[in-house]
Amino acid sequence: MKVGLIYTGNTPELTELVEGEVKKQLGSSVEMFSLEDASILAEARDAGYVTANAAARLVTMFMKAVQEGCDAILNICSSVGETADSVQDLADYIGVPIVRIDEEMCREAVRKGTRIGVMATLETTLEPTKNTIRRMSRACGRPVEIVDCLVENAFGLDQDAFRARMTESAEKIADQVDVIVFAQGSMAYCEQYIADKVHKTVLSSPRFGAAALRRALEDKGTL
Repeated sequence: MKVGLIYTGNTPELTELVEGEVKKQLGSSVEMFSLEDASILAEARDAGYVTANAAARLVTMFMKAVQEGCDAILNICSSVGETADSVQDLADYIGVPIVRIDEEMCREAVRKGTRIGVMATLETTLEPTKNTIRRMSRACGRPVEIVDCLVENAFGLDQDAFRARMTESAEKIADQVDVIVFAQGSMAYCEQYIADKVHKTVLSSPRFGAAALRRALEDKGTL
């Protein structure tokens, strides 16, 4: 069994988290084929949206994973998640599921509370994550209120400084929310740390994305 892991930005912490969760779900023998193009996220960040050219490069990576024989694909960047949504008909046609890392996390957030805080270090990640939460809200029939939390100047900080900046931002919204969602998978390493600091349910995407990948493979009949 072979799965494609598609990154538009990466850190050693994110790779470790994602690959660890995938192995938990699919077993240590799973073959992982990783592709990364950091220019996609950089272009989306500069433009404020996913440009046509950036979307084309992302879809090209999806198709490269298909050509390499991947049985399913995990799209790891939430900023470009809606691009993954746009090719679901193609994924169904070719029989290679393209799974968004954050969709099940957003569904779980809707199950957990009606006031949902969305934390992100990049503004371009906020809106796609909020749109996914709204879609899950409609699907579950549970109206929600969303509270933005842009953690400014946190992108690229070391772990200790990042935790401190995250704590400062989370404390500002803690009284306004029932659950906090991390919009970027790279934030996941401080999930429990922030939960302990603000005494709220905190959700990050790698474990949910890996579980969704497993379900997609089960539905396909590969597992």
